[in-house]
Amino acid sequence: MTDFPLAPGSTIGVLGGGQLGRMLIEAASRLGFDVAVLEREADSPAGRVAAKLIVGAYDDEAALAELAAATGVVTYEFENVPAASVAWLAARGVEVAPGPKALAVAQDRFEEKTFLNAHGAPTVAFAPASTAEEAAQAVAAIGVPALMKTRREGYDGKGQRWVEHLADAAAAFAALGGVPVIVEAACDFVRELSVIAARGRDGETAVYPLAENHHEGGILRRSIAPARADQALSEQAERIAARVLGGLDYVGVIGIELFELADGRLLVNEFAPRVHNSGHWTQDGCEVDQFEQHIRAVAGWPLGPTQAIAQVEMLNLLGDEVDAWPRFAAEPETRIHLYGKRDAKPGRKMGHVNRVKPL
Repeated sequence: MTDFPLAPGSTIGVLGGGQLGRMLIEAASRLGFDVAVLEREADSPAGRVAAKLIVGAYDDEAALAELAAATGVVTYEFENVPAASVAWLAARGVEVAPGPKALAVAQDRFEEKTFLNAHGAPTVAFAPASTAEEAAQAVAAIGVPALMKTRREGYDGKGQRWVEHLADAAAAFAALGGVPVIVEAACDFVRELSVIAARGRDGETAVYPLAENHHEGGILRRSIAPARADQALSEQAERIAARVLGGLDYVGVIGIELFELADGRLLVNEFAPRVHNSGHWTQDGCEVDQFEQHIRAVAGWPLGPTQAIAQVEMLNLLGDEVDAWPRFAAEPETRIHLYGKRDAKPGRKMGHVNRVKPL
């Protein structure tokens, strides 16, 4: 049984070796923690900066046992790690944060939206489907245009298709692999926002200012934060975050994607049970960024302040855009965060820059 708060010098475990894991390790090291990473690849962004790297599948029980033996608490850097692996660790007395419930809900888009509605977090209308016939019935009930998504997997715009005509529903279902899907109503929003929030082991919560997000091809390209928002809009986002965090009995940082409607209401698009791309602005715009906040929460430390100390425009660097680093390095207002990925594949997130201005 782990005693909290976790003392400096302890080791924190991370499932996943991507860029979010790398930035979590950087934050953990500032607080005096070591980090052990379980990752499938021997060469990964997080694995290269970890104090200990365990190479193995996320469901390899021997690898999980090695991770458990080395750490005081385990977290994860992306939501597609097997929920069964997290449950396996928890069943053996390993502290895992966020817990298995948050991961299981986030991995199924239908369960996610059902949970959100049940906890007072509004969404667009939606319906599940497991066959081509059910998919057509769901589209008929929701109306066109409708967005059809696989219930599981999928990120950065993958695993989804727009259905413009009812007659196209069966073909869209087949194109998505014939797996269970969710059909969502189109949302006539005025802008996309997100809120990054945290909950500690004692139930303390902390919420960052809203970010305004711009996507291209389903991939986040730019975030501007703090977003222009009146007090009513900010308080609405804070209430949504509090309901989600409480309903999940959450520990750690969460990213909640929102649609702002013309009448000022907010609808939840989805949440990610981890640090979030739209929260990268906090690295240079807040006293305590989302990565340190997550480490503080899972380690049982007090949460840090979330107010903005600068206005930030965050730009994702995709593919060979990372080769422009000399230009970014010459810009005095720009802070560069590169992930150490070997291959600059088209559309691959290679890093981001934060352009900082006074508030």
